[in-house]
Amino acid sequence: MSARVSPQQPPQAIDQRASTAGLRAVASFEALKGAVVLLLGVALLLLHRRAEDFAEHLLYHLHMDPGRRFAHTLMNAATTVTDARLWTIAAATLTYSGVRFVEAWGLWNRRVWAEWFALLSGALYLPWEILKITERADWERIAVLGVNVLIVLYMLEVRIRGCSALTGCDEPETQPR
Repeated sequence: MSARVSPQQPPQAIDQRASTAGLRAVASFEALKGAVVLLLGVALLLLHRRAEDFAEHLLYHLHMDPGRRFAHTLMNAATTVTDARLWTIAAATLTYSGVRFVEAWGLWNRRVWAEWFALLSGALYLPWEILKITERADWERIAVLGVNVLIVLYMLEVRIRGCSALTGCDEPETQPR
């Protein structure tokens, strides 16, 4: 008797197992990050000629002491904006926003590649965020790290649940005949 080998099905591109609500929550967060960076980039492009005035106005409305480190850094950045630096920032802004929007689309539509991408890109930020907290721990940095850890753990759980040694990644489990 010869053993009959069944052909394996290719992995599915759409994750039928993961929670739609969970993936869409992460997708919304990623789209929000992309939109915020894009808006900041557009604001910089529109205000770059008056960057120093805008920075002074912002510091005044935030009631920030001009001698503080953040105020000094903001004013230094505003006074040293060159056209080359501006175009570099614009390119980086468009690239980052584009990546976040593509990732958000993929997660919203439950694409497996987007789940892997969200897991890997989120994990890449963790060492940087931990380093920033060791330099100076404040509630904003701790909150950013906390949210990123939650997203990475959720995406890890989604991908682990989507893969098993018996069925392979993302193949529907079948009942024996």
